[in-house]
Amino acid sequence: MSSNLSNILPRVLIVSRRTLRKNKFVDFVGEYHLDLIVSYGAVPVIVPRVCGVHMLLNSFEPIHGVLLCEGEDIDPSLYEQDNTAGLSQEEMDEIRRLHASDTSIDKEKDSIELSLAKLCLERNIPYMGICRGSQVLNVACGGTLYQDIGKELSKKCPESERVMHINYDDYDGHRHVVKVVENTPLHHWFKDSLEENGKMEIFVNSYHHQGVKRLAQRFVPMAFAPDGLIEGFYDPDAYNPEEGKFIMGLQFHPERMRKPDSDDFDYQGCPFAYKEFVKAVIAYQKRLNRLALPLKLNKEMENKRKKIVRSFSVAKNLYATGRGRNSLKESELEAGAEFLESNTALSVQQENRLKQMGATVRNAGSYVEKLKLNEEREKMARNVMGNMSVEQLSDLLSFYHTMGQICSEVLERKLNNLVNDFS
Repeated sequence: MSSNLSNILPRVLIVSRRTLRKNKFVDFVGEYHLDLIVSYGAVPVIVPRVCGVHMLLNSFEPIHGVLLCEGEDIDPSLYEQDNTAGLSQEEMDEIRRLHASDTSIDKEKDSIELSLAKLCLERNIPYMGICRGSQVLNVACGGTLYQDIGKELSKKCPESERVMHINYDDYDGHRHVVKVVENTPLHHWFKDSLEENGKMEIFVNSYHHQGVKRLAQRFVPMAFAPDGLIEGFYDPDAYNPEEGKFIMGLQFHPERMRKPDSDDFDYQGCPFAYKEFVKAVIAYQKRLNRLALPLKLNKEMENKRKKIVRSFSVAKNLYATGRGRNSLKESELEAGAEFLESNTALSVQQENRLKQMGATVRNAGSYVEKLKLNEEREKMARNVMGNMSVEQLSDLLSFYHTMGQICSEVLERKLNNLVNDFS
């Protein structure tokens, strides 16, 4: 593989799901996800759901995007103070019987995916969550989930507004309507179909018994089911695919919204989430590459660079040893300070290093100010004493000598008292 970063395709991490086959655990990721990621120009990197992987995520760098999709229920202790959410033991037992394949908690998968979600939020790495992945995103940002939609939400709704969010008898064919929120990415992707229907509604597939209860504050809903459940959300401040920004969660599976016995999508807009996500991933990678590539500076910029390096060097030497202050020019420190205060795009490592250097520059500046103040005081004292008579200077010297003796005696007495107290 070429070491030139510009020749490496952007990498999208996808965490596998574990299942049992022939009495052995196997990891898998649905091919529809992989096909779409590849078709739009990125490389899917599968993160295996294996014990200890959450400690090895740095080894998957560089990370240009994260796609999290299907899986078991998230451990309720990660978003609720207790595991009951007001449900009786009988209700919890019934939920486990109805949704046996989903209610077996996978703490290792939770740990891996929450770590990746938080990493994306910290670095603004493009993130798309499908189904469980949208729930992981909400929990990572402080939101909560319904532990069971049927028990917590549907029973409170009028009969006409109740929604079947999972149908085991018609698993892939089941659809329910959602209302799309105007002027959101989802609206733009499905705009042609919405205009055709004359309604802000589409029919989506549904494979879940849990969903967003309290949406995290940073997010804005993009679609609602008739029972009020949020079916899609995004961060408007972190959405601009052309600039590498994409933070979004979809409760339904657009990649699986296909016509019976066909690979044709239900709507033209179904693959657009993946298209825009990969667009953001590619833009994010380009931005990282620009920061990583060495820059060729013209003569003027090279002179500025040398001044900044000199500024940091002088500040470090002054702060560490106190030497060089006599020949120091204030402009030598100002160059480094101005650079630190400028709005410069930096990597995480560069930013941390410069923060340390900034502290050194600021401390050095403070040190210089104190030295200047002491020098001014000394100069004033010499001027005052230069105008005093010999008798006055002799009396002043005698006074400070006497004060020194008294101070020494008092200090010795206090120290003796301390020793006696501990003996």
